[in-house]
Amino acid sequence: MSQAIDFQQGAFTMLNDEKKAIKDAFGRAAKTYDNSASFQRRVGHLLMEMNTDWEGKTVLDLGCGTGYFTKQILELGTNMIALDLSDKMLEQARSRCGDSVDYVSADAEALPLADNSVDIAFSSLALQWCHDLSVPLNELKRVLKPGGKILFTTLLEGSLEELKQSWRQVNGQSHVNTFLSHKQVNIALAQAHCNHYHIECKPITEYYPSALALMRDLKGIGATHLQEGRSAGLVGKRAFIELESAYDVYRNEDGTVPATYQVCFGAITNE
Repeated sequence: MSQAIDFQQGAFTMLNDEKKAIKDAFGRAAKTYDNSASFQRRVGHLLMEMNTDWEGKTVLDLGCGTGYFTKQILELGTNMIALDLSDKMLEQARSRCGDSVDYVSADAEALPLADNSVDIAFSSLALQWCHDLSVPLNELKRVLKPGGKILFTTLLEGSLEELKQSWRQVNGQSHVNTFLSHKQVNIALAQAHCNHYHIECKPITEYYPSALALMRDLKGIGATHLQEGRSAGLVGKRAFIELESAYDVYRNEDGTVPATYQVCFGAITNE
């Protein structure tokens, strides 16, 4: 086990109802995730390109999911810690990466890792599930060595706007979670005392054969927990037919429909 892992120092917390619902949603999606994660891989590879010095480093993959990027980074000659809220996701990660990785089931807001123990913290499209972004950023800074680096991506407001507006045409609800604004990300960075950072925010669009195919992919990656509440997610077959029709305003000439994500790429140096 890595010396970075210190279960006495880290905090084991009882999950509240919100976190438990998120954990359960991703647990249900563990076996289907890889088939629906085209966007996630596209973003993660762009994040990896923001760093060129990996070899010999101890790297935390925070929100590792099925371990796709854990393995990608492991093959660059690193010592990997794969951490996720979902035990079932970690089972998939272990199947992919084997026993050369340390696996940790934990909440990003209470990391069971020792202070100053990690060279690089890598977290792609996981931090948007935290209620207060400054909390996991503070935790990541705590476990990072002096001069270490945090690389992260998170979704911003305006993500899945086409889907949100189409659902509102159907039943008046957005069926899309609320994400932070660019300003709120900057506030979280300030609250976490991140003084040396660079962030870049840009839209990334994926195309699907239908609105239903988009919804299937969102279900396939586990992104189905809605802040609106469970009842907002209970829709019938007719609603999906109406959704397809409402999405026509965005449909391309080739018949595909867009799903646009607003993505924040961040690099923080711990100095």
